[in-house]
Amino acid sequence: MSPWTWALLVVVMVLVAALVYLYTRRRTQTLRQQFGPEYDHVVEQTEGRRAAEAALQDRARRRSELHLVPLSEPERLRYTDQWRSVQERFVDRPDEAVDEAERLLTEVMEQRGYPVADFDEQAELLSVDHAQLVQDYRIAHDIRDRQQAHMATTEDQREALLRYRSMFGELLRGPGDDGVRADGRQDGHDARNGRDNGQHRADTAPRPRREG
Repeated sequence: MSPWTWALLVVVMVLVAALVYLYTRRRTQTLRQQFGPEYDHVVEQTEGRRAAEAALQDRARRRSELHLVPLSEPERLRYTDQWRSVQERFVDRPDEAVDEAERLLTEVMEQRGYPVADFDEQAELLSVDHAQLVQDYRIAHDIRDRQQAHMATTEDQREALLRYRSMFGELLRGPGDDGVRADGRQDGHDARNGRDNGQHRADTAPRPRREG
């Protein structure tokens, strides 16, 4: 093989390597932007960045196959009323309120078109559109599991209700509904970055009634 042929092969190999690098870098940037903190969570739980990115791409593919629908206005009002009842129940029966919050959130997911048979699948699919809040859902679900084992304090239960509310309010939103809370009022919650600009988490969450 002539020197010119070898040189040409080297140039082609360098170009291919450069294209692969650019594609991989662009894929990583796109997935980081889409999944935010969920990207790091999956990388930590998976053996290698390549496997993690493949898993996230698979989530996006499965999510694209779902037919998700917004709630109708009567449905949103009905669920908002039910959530108010959950918060009121928390004052006297926090354990029942946490259970009902989980059930109500699952019902809303199913109404929207998410599969609800498996929790891990629910969380994965939710992360595609709600990456900033899916960790709230996981933590709340974990507290509920600890509650069933009688290992959750009332402050844990209160935290679970707050975290359920974050995802619940997000799933109730329709087009143009930025800033609408689960109770139907405006707030400073920014669903895009998962922050509350204000004190509504601390100020409006119910506390259990003290006995004695």
